[in-house]
Amino acid sequence: MTAGEIRALAMQAGIGPGVTVLDLCCGIGGPGRFLTRELGCVYLGVDESASAVAVARERAGDLPCRFATAHVPPLPAGSFDMVLLLETMLAFEDKDALVREIAAALRPGGRLAFTLEEGPPLTAAERAAMPGADTVRLIPLDEMATSLERAGLLVTWQEDHSHPHRATAQALADAFAADAEDIAAQIGHRALDDMLAAHRLWIEWLDEGRVRKLALVARR
Repeated sequence: MTAGEIRALAMQAGIGPGVTVLDLCCGIGGPGRFLTRELGCVYLGVDESASAVAVARERAGDLPCRFATAHVPPLPAGSFDMVLLLETMLAFEDKDALVREIAAALRPGGRLAFTLEEGPPLTAAERAAMPGADTVRLIPLDEMATSLERAGLLVTWQEDHSHPHRATAQALADAFAADAEDIAAQIGHRALDDMLAAHRLWIEWLDEGRVRKLALVARR
């Protein structure tokens, strides 16, 4: 997501000064650092990668961000005004278990703000074609909404980001192809080929409407 898209999602979710935010699968914490600096929230980012968390802490500098290393689920102890989950709902196989944990961590009136790659589950042929298919767990929007409702979360806002997401995927694929030799020297040709294949398939599926990229807010 772009900084503008992240800010728009945050505003829809009511992030502001003093709002407690739990950012799941935060990686190196770019969105969290941006939101803390721009909106003054009380931020905790969690990721299972110790190296990513170390980078996030270093880059946060004097910003009042906190970071922790943990596998999700379960979620860290405590209650929060908002849970943020960007670009990673796709990888969770048991979305019911995840959203139950999130709902339990939210205070009454709390919000979940997240992005969703929406569509029917991959077919056997699609799984065979997509590198890393075990992390591509698509779900139709109505099933995601039902899962949220079972956990006591109701969708209050959504926006389709498929077009800008497609443009980003194309730009990345073009950049990877242009720098193919340098990238292959660092990660190997097999990894590069898989990366290019995944991006090209994603572009194709977006063009066909096979998948959509959405941003959503759900309230407890």
